[in-house]
Amino acid sequence: MVIIRLVDTAFVVYFWLIIIRVIFSWIPLSSNAVVERVRGFVYELTDPYLNLFRRLLPFLSLGGMGLDLSPIIAILALGFIHRIVVSILFQVLL
Repeated sequence: MVIIRLVDTAFVVYFWLIIIRVIFSWIPLSSNAVVERVRGFVYELTDPYLNLFRRLLPFLSLGGMGLDLSPIIAILALGFIHRIVVSILFQVLL
């Protein structure tokens, strides 16, 4: 049961890291070193996963702005994988 809870928590934490990554992308770079370290840490953790989806999805250009849909698809895929992994763990461990 502890393993299932740890895996579940890891998925939830990663979900929130992607959400934080999206919010950071809307905020201009800061002169605050702590904020930039946190931003760099979140980007390092989420970029490898998000880059998988960026290869598949085009970057949409909307006038002078761009729209990256990869976080939306990545969150949907993460939720799907989360449910599958947790249900498999329930079947195997219980």
